[in-house]
Amino acid sequence: MTRRPILGVLTLILAAWLLWPPGALLAANWTASPGDSLQALVERAADGDRLRLSAGHYDGPVVIDRPLHLEGTPGATIDGGAQGHAVTLAAPDILMEGLRIENWGDDLTAMDAGIFVDRSATGSVIRDNDLQGPGFGIRLDAVRGVRVLDNRIRGDAGRRSQDRGNGIHLFNVEEVLVAGNDIRRTRDGIYIDTSRHSILRGNRLEELRYGVHYMYAFDNRLEGNVTRNTRTGYALMQSKRLTVLDNRSVNDENYGILMNNITDSRLRGNRVEGIRQPLDAAGQGLVSGGEGKAIFIYNSQFNHFEANRFTDSDIGIHLTAGSEDNVLVGNAFVANRQQVMYVATRPQEWSADGRGNYWSDYLGWDLAGDGIGDTAFEPNDAVDRLLWRYPAARLLMSSPAVVALRWVQRQFPIFRAQGVRDSAPLMRDPDLGGLRP
Repeated sequence: MTRRPILGVLTLILAAWLLWPPGALLAANWTASPGDSLQALVERAADGDRLRLSAGHYDGPVVIDRPLHLEGTPGATIDGGAQGHAVTLAAPDILMEGLRIENWGDDLTAMDAGIFVDRSATGSVIRDNDLQGPGFGIRLDAVRGVRVLDNRIRGDAGRRSQDRGNGIHLFNVEEVLVAGNDIRRTRDGIYIDTSRHSILRGNRLEELRYGVHYMYAFDNRLEGNVTRNTRTGYALMQSKRLTVLDNRSVNDENYGILMNNITDSRLRGNRVEGIRQPLDAAGQGLVSGGEGKAIFIYNSQFNHFEANRFTDSDIGIHLTAGSEDNVLVGNAFVANRQQVMYVATRPQEWSADGRGNYWSDYLGWDLAGDGIGDTAFEPNDAVDRLLWRYPAARLLMSSPAVVALRWVQRQFPIFRAQGVRDSAPLMRDPDLGGLRP
């Protein structure tokens, strides 16, 4: 009478054993105390074990060469010993969280890092750690499927910017997610080189050279990040098929968004504001020709700009070196000292399907009441081009001769230079209920 129930229980136990993740039933919990050798504990642990560090100081460096869960309680600190990497992840599926990492090496040639992720660490997760040191914060090398989440990284503010490592450095990675990190006072916040199909999302980046720096990256996504008080918010270089959505650049110094040789990319919903170069005591710019540009586009073609907002900057948008055949629709250029600087002679139409962009200094009218201006907006004239070629001529801006020349251009369009033209300017700011594409 009792054999069938017993056989049923045994069958369930056997099925659970077969379906459970390998090593999960045998996983052990280890607890480290200050003074323990972390490397010795790692070598004693088996795949899938959990190593928990109590509050206190632990000497590094340490190499994790098997799938482990390394967890710190508040106050648990790994000291890198001022040389090389503090922690190296060298096995797949490692979870590292809740630790403070400090005092690793400062050799930028050797690329010393607080946490170095080897190519063998596929699928690992680095979460909720605090790092402060002189070299690179977290460096990933030719790895796939890693997640870097909610870490706080601080560089050495006592060193020159060029003598610090990057906060998060990604080289030749694929399908990596970097999200929710807070990075300050490193060289670049996030540097991504020769990488594919990766996402940078919701990171906060302040007091840096570049907030985000792309080089030779393809099919990547940049979404919902914020840069503040950097020299350049987003430096997008030598890359293709980037998707750049809903990012913010606030009070960055030289460029909000810099694009150099970018093609087939989409920028939508980004907000760039307050990009102004520092001034001296007399109110003059510290660098001649160094105006703060909300977006600077150099040698970049076949990109789509939609529903972005560029405001309160020295220059709203600056294009040069063959930056043509781009589509700009539904963007807003608001209260920039100069809205457009287009250093070329080929005509550029910045509207599509009967919709253009919003310009806060557009003085046209809308007799049809359809929200589209009845006259085209042309932001630049021959005087602008003269000033771009000969900056010293700015001294004559208010002279009767220049005023007369501008009047002649308005009255006799034949004298107008070729350049940017928006044939369907929006009458209302899209953010205030205007037309969106």
